[in-house]
Amino acid sequence: MSPQDFDFIAQLLKQRSGLTIGPDKAYLLESRLNPVARKHGFNGLTDLIQGLRLRGDQTLTRDVVEAMTTNESFFFRDTKPFDQFKRLVLPHLLEKRAAKRSFRIWSAACSSGQEAYSLSMILKEFEAKLAGWRVEMIATDLSTEILDKAKEGVYSQFEVQRGLPVQLLVKHFAQEGDRWRIAPDIKRMVTFRTFNLLDDPAPLGQFDVVFLRNVLIYFDQPTKTKVLERVSRQMAPDGFLYLGGAETVLGISDKFQVFPGERGIYGLSAAAQPRMAATA
Repeated sequence: MSPQDFDFIAQLLKQRSGLTIGPDKAYLLESRLNPVARKHGFNGLTDLIQGLRLRGDQTLTRDVVEAMTTNESFFFRDTKPFDQFKRLVLPHLLEKRAAKRSFRIWSAACSSGQEAYSLSMILKEFEAKLAGWRVEMIATDLSTEILDKAKEGVYSQFEVQRGLPVQLLVKHFAQEGDRWRIAPDIKRMVTFRTFNLLDDPAPLGQFDVVFLRNVLIYFDQPTKTKVLERVSRQMAPDGFLYLGGAETVLGISDKFQVFPGERGIYGLSAAAQPRMAATA
């Protein structure tokens, strides 16, 4: 791949998805885009890039962006965020939302749905306490293809073995040959929608909990700042933001502050809260 072709693809990905890649990721372009080239009848990556330059084909562009931005996920990833959700977040919401008996969760960049379904399984554990409550979970991703998989809720043996306790597998999944289908009552808890994090999330509404884990690492700093600014506008004044273990708001955004003694979970900063309350 020529430097000019690499620069073209890198700029396209940055504009359409926020993904920043360096020359050291040329191997990733090869492995992920060669199948796209074959799908669209190109002889290889060079012809694919030429096609992108000349055609302006939105379907081709979408397939390229989706191939590069689809990342793996697994159930109860890293464990601790879900422990925090049970120990810290849910008790807070049960107390502070008792009057209106409702709250909303956003699983952003949800990939194939394991994060959202993990949260659903936890909510199922609290079913008695949440009786009569309206709990809405929106899970979004840029990729329509990966969202189709998430909506189907069917996973391979390998996928369910990654992080999913066997008792939850038996309780919430039905085996179909060598694949596992998630139970309808767990699936119904999640609404999947296509959404690009570079866009304004205002149409999604306000959220009490936002999972934005393991996605900011793919953005440059100005894009991280912009995404966090927009997310902050959609959060309840006492809402919770989750980031990945390798991610932070420090030096990137002044809209959030860490919870003392907790890692990977943030609240709106004191400076941001009054504005959030005024616009809620």
